[in-house]
Parts: sequence; structure tokens; C-alpha cells
Amino acid sequence: MNYTQNQKIEQIAETTLVVGVDIGSRIHYARAFDWRGRELSKVLKFANCRDGFDRFHKWIVELQTAQKKDKAVVGAEPTGHYWFTLRDYLEAASIQLVLVNPYHVRQSKEMDDNSQTKNDRKDPKVIAKLVTEGRYGVPYSPKGTYADLRIMSPIRQRTMEQLISCKNRLNRWFSIYFPEYEQVFGSFEAKSSIILLKKACMPADIVELGAEGVNRIWRDAKLRAVGMKRATTLMNAAKVSIGQRQGSEAARMEMELLLEEYEHHKVQYEKVMEKIQELCSKIPESKQMLAIKGIGLITVAGFLAEVGDVRRFDSPKQIQKLAGLALKENSSGRHKGQTTISKRGRARLRAILFKGVIPLIAKNEEFRSIHAYYIGRPEHPLKKKQSVIAVGCKLIRIFYAILTKKVVYDGQKMLEDIHRPLKAA
Repeated sequence: MNYTQNQKIEQIAETTLVVGVDIGSRIHYARAFDWRGRELSKVLKFANCRDGFDRFHKWIVELQTAQKKDKAVVGAEPTGHYWFTLRDYLEAASIQLVLVNPYHVRQSKEMDDNSQTKNDRKDPKVIAKLVTEGRYGVPYSPKGTYADLRIMSPIRQRTMEQLISCKNRLNRWFSIYFPEYEQVFGSFEAKSSIILLKKACMPADIVELGAEGVNRIWRDAKLRAVGMKRATTLMNAAKVSIGQRQGSEAARMEMELLLEEYEHHKVQYEKVMEKIQELCSKIPESKQMLAIKGIGLITVAGFLAEVGDVRRFDSPKQIQKLAGLALKENSSGRHKGQTTISKRGRARLRAILFKGVIPLIAKNEEFRSIHAYYIGRPEHPLKKKQSVIAVGCKLIRIFYAILTKKVVYDGQKMLEDIHRPLKAA
């Protein structure tokens, strides 16, 4: 549920125990207050383990009993991943956890003692004060398939980055030792190329084998896409190569290690994508999302991973805000500043939408026409990047309709929804 500011304040009643927790990697600090900000106990220091959490839970229960509080709200600052275990423990104990913005904590620290001091005992008080003022958010914990997708999404990103890094190092190797290689193969990733590089990678190795020897390697591997013509071209390129010759023994070793690393990361990436596809298939509506021309598995999986179950949102505008795509105005008096997007929220979701819209505009006729209209309309035309963001917001609304209403994507209906001002006669 998305609470308004007033609703958040109303959650903190006279019978509510407000606990502020400063999250650490191993040790946490907690302080308890009533709804008016009066401290009710000494600082509690507890470890990030089962015994520590049990001690924290017992402390809360005893305070509730002593102070006659019927409800406890625990506020915390989301410090990296260290708060995940406490979140799960409190959820199992039926204690509400809310999160405050780290920026708000930093800006509020001087209000009590006019000091810039930061320590583990001061922060819990600042956090609790923000909670009593209703300046907090209710964290969303994805369940089931959505939880798996949220974990798999950064794994895919990390694996892809490792694979790209390895490719870049291989390209660097060719630039130094065999620059002419890409003129023959175009890309080293071809199966025939990988097989050959494992046995002969330096220009001198290719010359020593000769065209017949290179072709024999491919014939033994039962490859039909390459033959004597390619082998002869490669040998001729090796003969006139300007590649570095010194350190050839180490260069061969480097190539061997790089190929092993490349194949390892490639297998990992394929395995991750298979798992992501399997998870997406468990969400029936994802099939309709993938049916949109120009939308791929990475975009759909990334959207579902970051947003989770969209039925928890009342409007697609809330997803737009979650992605940091809500408009932000900068005006004062007669000054009218430029309107930009807020960039507050889930940066990964914003990146997924932006990267997903680029091929969508290129491949999908309906979305391409919307983009052309935005950048070419007579009044208030958008810049290309602004148009991409506007199309991304349109994509959010389409995904929201598919996932909540189980409708089928209709390109013509989408075009009819775009309001175009009538030209004056």
C-alpha cells in the first residue's frame, strides 16, 4: 500500500512504540521513543545474529508491556544489504519495519544538538524522529517468482559485465599480437575461431601450420562453414602481420587463460538466461509483454524484478515515480526553471526502461511513430532523449494494463490514446 504523508503520521499513535535502529555490518544500535519523541529506554546494542535479534525482540516486548504500548514500529536506514536479515526477522515476528531516506538522516542530524557529529548512538534517535513525523517508506519484499527474479537480475548484469570485460581483454590481445585477425574472422567468437585459437594463436603458429594444417584442424572438428579459402586468407594475413613478436610464449599463455575465462563466463551467462526465461514463464502475463515487437526477455524480466507484483500499485504513475521518471519543476516567482525527471527511486529500473525503449523505437512501427510525433510536433517538441523517456512512461502504462487487466497489446489502440492538438484551419 502507498501511504500519503497524513496516513503515515496517523500510523504513529499514542500507543505506538517507535524504535530507531542504526544498522551495521555486525552490530546494531537501537533506541526507543514514544509518539512525542520522549526516550523510553537506554541504548540497546545487539549483534547481527539469532541471539542478538532475539534479545532485540525481547527488549521491544518488555518495553511495550512496561509503557502500555499495543504496537511497535521499527525505523531503519537502508544501509546496503545489511538490513535484509533484520527485515525478515521482524516480518516473522509481526513487527512493522519502515525505512527512512539516508539523505533525510544526514540533513536532520544537527537539529537536536547543532552538531555535525555522527555516531551509532545518535543516528537511531534521528531515525526515530523522522518516523514519528511520517517521513518514512514501507519497504516492499517481493515473494515467490518475483523474489527470484530480483536476485537473478543483478546476477545477469554482473555476469554480462564479466563477459564483456573478458571480450575487451581478448580484443586488446589481438591488437597487440595479431591485428589482422579480425579482418579474416570479423569476430573471434566464431566456433571455428575458438577451436583454432586453442591450438594456434600467434601469427608464427599459423604460418608454421600452413593453410593445409589450419584446414585440417577444422575438418577434424567437423566444421563445414570454413575451408581452404578462409585458411589461405588467414595464413597470408599471418605472413604480413605487424603484431608484436617478443614475449610470444607468455602471449600464448595469456590467450589460453583468456579463452578459458571467456568460455566460463559465456556458459554462466547462458545458464542465467535460461533460469530467467524459466522464471518469466511462471508469470502468464509476461507472454503478452514479450509479444510486443521490440521488447525482449531482458526488458521484461528486469521490469518484473524491479517492480515486483504491479497489483500493489493503484496507478502506473506510481511505477513512474518508483523509476525516478516523475517530473520535477524548478520555479520560483517569475523564474520558470527547466522541468526535468526526479531520478529518485530505483535506478536499475530507470536504466532497464531507457535501454529497452531504444530497440523498441527502432523495431516497433507504433512506438516509432509516437517518437517521431514527440520530436516533430509543432508546439513544444521534445528533444530525442526527452522523447525516449516519454515513450518509456508509455511503456510503463502498457505493461501495467497487461499485468493488471490481462489485456492483449493493441498497437492501434495505443496510437489512439495519444492526444494530438487539432491544427487551426
